Amino acid sequence: MIVSPAFAGKRYAVLGLARSGMTAVETLLASGAHVMAWDNRDEPRQVLAGRVELADPVTADISGYDGVVVSPGIPLNRHPIASAAQRAGVPVIGDIELFALARSSLPAHRVVGITGTNGKSTTTSLVHHLLEKAGVPVRMGGNIGVPILGTDPLPEGGVYVLELSSYQIDLTQNLDCEVAALLNITPDHLDRYDGFAAYAASKARLFTMQGAGHDAIFGSGDAETAAIASAEADRRGLDHVRVVDGAKLTTLQKKWPSLQGPHNLQNAAVAVAIVEALGIKPEQWKRAIRTFRGLPHRMERVAEADGVFYINDSKATNPASAAPALAAFPPDPEPRIHWIVGGLPKGDDLDECAPYFGNLAAAYTIGDAGPRFAEILAPHTQVHRSEMMAEAIREAMAAAKPGDVVMLSPACASFDQFRDYEARGEVFRQIVEALLAPEEEEEA
Repeated sequence: MIVSPAFAGKRYAVLGLARSGMTAVETLLASGAHVMAWDNRDEPRQVLAGRVELADPVTADISGYDGVVVSPGIPLNRHPIASAAQRAGVPVIGDIELFALARSSLPAHRVVGITGTNGKSTTTSLVHHLLEKAGVPVRMGGNIGVPILGTDPLPEGGVYVLELSSYQIDLTQNLDCEVAALLNITPDHLDRYDGFAAYAASKARLFTMQGAGHDAIFGSGDAETAAIASAEADRRGLDHVRVVDGAKLTTLQKKWPSLQGPHNLQNAAVAVAIVEALGIKPEQWKRAIRTFRGLPHRMERVAEADGVFYINDSKATNPASAAPALAAFPPDPEPRIHWIVGGLPKGDDLDECAPYFGNLAAAYTIGDAGPRFAEILAPHTQVHRSEMMAEAIREAMAAAKPGDVVMLSPACASFDQFRDYEARGEVFRQIVEALLAPEEEEEA
């Protein structure tokens, strides 16, 4: 856990006692702060009984407090805590701001902040992987993994890699990242903002918190990201601003099974630019990127055998989210995807996937959607009506040739056969590993 003398003797209120809120409470208490805490649920309040002042900061007197720490999930444009804090003259902050305030008491380190509408988790995980393989002490947190305050402080020379949502940036005032990156901006979360421009401005704040001598990296592809990149180039000069498009990495991408497709080429390009800004050499990241396995259940490479890759994309719970996975493996030169598809359907078609049916070597339909999907796919590829996951994997494994990909990307919810998409992905992994395991020799 990160503690800091910066909080000693100060007073903070914490609203929302899920993972990040509870971790913030523990950090503040261990640092010698007075803490008021509240959650609508009784269980977390009971955990803290006798250790904090249990009161709702919306109605309690918080005059003179140093901050109200709220969960990123609390909508400040609708929740009464915003006006209550304003009346009391108390800033509304998040756990990332507490981390920023604690930095001065930590061993010398650097911080990477990564934001964007899409691709944040993959890029953050990849940066963590590349630094770790290069021997750099590294921690990952923010909008991914464990709350950053709950991690042990890094030794001198370490790097904290933070995935940051717009909500987290809204609650942060002093995070000066040595390297900050913006992947893209597309309309999202507009119920929390006064229009798309306000959402884009939230992302831009990550860079306005940076010192002029620190590095800013931007993806290419949308006007809003380009506008922020241009503004930052004007503010700090071109030496510290990079816009990357991934073109130089295209020939290498074939060797990255968990980073296929145009979207992952952009993610990889940003990640490479980040680690190069931190001093990682091309020979280091080129070696390490080939071993990146991806996020669990999202284009995750679970195995490779006899030249065949096995990909778990169980998080693709609708056709729109499965389409990028199909696009990621074009013919080389023949169609090479053995697509395991089906489950509890969210619609009656596969229209979003249709542009990539030419990439299919075969389809293996499972679950409630199996019969309908088999009808849709039969004119375009060979179809196996497998029904069950294990049978689909066996049939795909028997048919796949070196260079092919056996991929679970169901385009459906999981609830007809599995508890959730994570359970479905774990079953895929377990069956693949079991079928690939060498048979034990019979005892004589």
